[in-house]
Amino acid sequence: MNNARIAEKLEQLADLLEFQGSNPFRLRAYRNGARVIKDLGESVASILATSDQKLTDIDGIGKGVAEKCQTLVNTGSLPQLDEILEEVPATVLDMLRIPGLGPKKAAVLFKELNIADLEQLAAACEAEEVRKLDGFGAKTEKVILDGIEIAASANQRIKWANAASLSDELKQHFTDCEAIARLEFAGSFRRGKETVGDLDILVDSGDAKTVMDRFATFERIASVIGRGDTKMSVRLEDGFQIDLRVVPPESFGAALQYFSGSKDHNVVVRGRAKQMGLKINEWGVYREEDNQYVAGATEEEVYSAINLPWIAPEIREARNEFDWADRDQLPDLITEEDICGDLHMHTTATDGKATLAEMIDAAKSRGLKYIAITDHSKRVTMANGLDEKRLLKQWSEIDQINNQLDLNFRVFKGIECDILEKGGMDLPDEILEQADWVLGAVHYGQNQPRRQITDRILGAIENPHVDCIAHPTGRLINKREAYEVAMDEIFAAAKKYKTILELNANPARLDLNDVFCATAKTNKIPVAINTDAHSVKGLNVMQFGIKQARRGGLTKKDVINTKTLANFLSSL
Repeated sequence: MNNARIAEKLEQLADLLEFQGSNPFRLRAYRNGARVIKDLGESVASILATSDQKLTDIDGIGKGVAEKCQTLVNTGSLPQLDEILEEVPATVLDMLRIPGLGPKKAAVLFKELNIADLEQLAAACEAEEVRKLDGFGAKTEKVILDGIEIAASANQRIKWANAASLSDELKQHFTDCEAIARLEFAGSFRRGKETVGDLDILVDSGDAKTVMDRFATFERIASVIGRGDTKMSVRLEDGFQIDLRVVPPESFGAALQYFSGSKDHNVVVRGRAKQMGLKINEWGVYREEDNQYVAGATEEEVYSAINLPWIAPEIREARNEFDWADRDQLPDLITEEDICGDLHMHTTATDGKATLAEMIDAAKSRGLKYIAITDHSKRVTMANGLDEKRLLKQWSEIDQINNQLDLNFRVFKGIECDILEKGGMDLPDEILEQADWVLGAVHYGQNQPRRQITDRILGAIENPHVDCIAHPTGRLINKREAYEVAMDEIFAAAKKYKTILELNANPARLDLNDVFCATAKTNKIPVAINTDAHSVKGLNVMQFGIKQARRGGLTKKDVINTKTLANFLSSL
């Protein structure tokens, strides 16, 4: 039972208890506990297995949450949750995502009409049965029916990269709107979360009508959910929601800070303001005693009003940012300009779409100073993986190319060598020792038991010829969960054997995730941010890896491929 699954169970318990009208303080405790557990760098199971630390020593985890974690680790289930699910099916939680339909009304629908999912609810509305219930009526029935589609798509979050592409389209759409003085995106997109549930657009303008009229002409809009004097919400053809807010210039910074979140970050911000006799909302910073406006035109003003420096959006998650700020130690987060090399890419020798020469030219045109060619090893038959003979031939070709290149660029002889299902590496040590750069990677046996898959990766880390572990947890966002692996053991071994861990910049992977990036930083384990490019265009995904690294608080010094060519050579 990994941390993500424990947090998921606690959140589900909180949702179902809310549906039953349970004590709100208990709900808050479970949700806070779930958030803290998701952000932990060490596994809950490992903490419970040692006497050195107690779960209750961690801020945000009380006795009740700790006991439930113990039960989940020991048994894989929660009796309390199982009992509720015998009475209330999990599908009822979808009803809570209908705009305007709270837990009390959802409970009435379940108890009075035995409605347990959205499909049944739609049928009841169409049959005009809902309007007959006390406190509902025909108007409420229509609102519910209109909101069912929203609820059905509420769980659909798109990858950050897809949201970035959409944001670019919207920026272009608003380019010639002269009524806009400034436009920014807020929410989880601005914070760089790997998936985004909706887009929030903030606009500084004195002519909200013109701005919203322009917004309404965006060709991908399927329907307008609502439009007021300063706010407009729309839904695209795929169900994705975009909210536009028009604010005055004196409130723009406060609104940007407020709507960027995270919720937990803002709770701390407002708490600090209250201690200083101030209040902060989306309109600005005000004195509590007389409601006098203090600041709000810029985010810097908002933070300065509570004696804080501006905090980068990517780290606004109520993890470490306030401690860093109070100690004047906010990290200078990594940027794409800091990257000097790319240490994971493929060519037509295996499953790449570009030749070795084409990948070299593309890398040089992007200003890189070195790359590693890391085609697949022979185990990956579907990718035409390289056996010893073909690999040595490729390396010989790379040697010849390096002899012809100037001294300011270098191609490293690499391989993405499979970590075999039975353990050990796909190629013998006498071959790997000839490489400049070896990635160890799991591609098969991803459903093996936790102990087995952990031991496989530990074996690769301990191999003196393996430099880095590629995409360490194997997850694919919105498609495949991470495989069961004891990451605390992986971190300990990587630190001991000085093995690098990869943050794979492919937007479908972003593995390491942000929490694991932060853990690597804490343990002083270097991270390599690589594109895993299978084409020239694939080199463009570096930006997504950088965004993820920033969320983990990584700086230039935390990332191995920010080193100059000379320094990287010496580190090898």
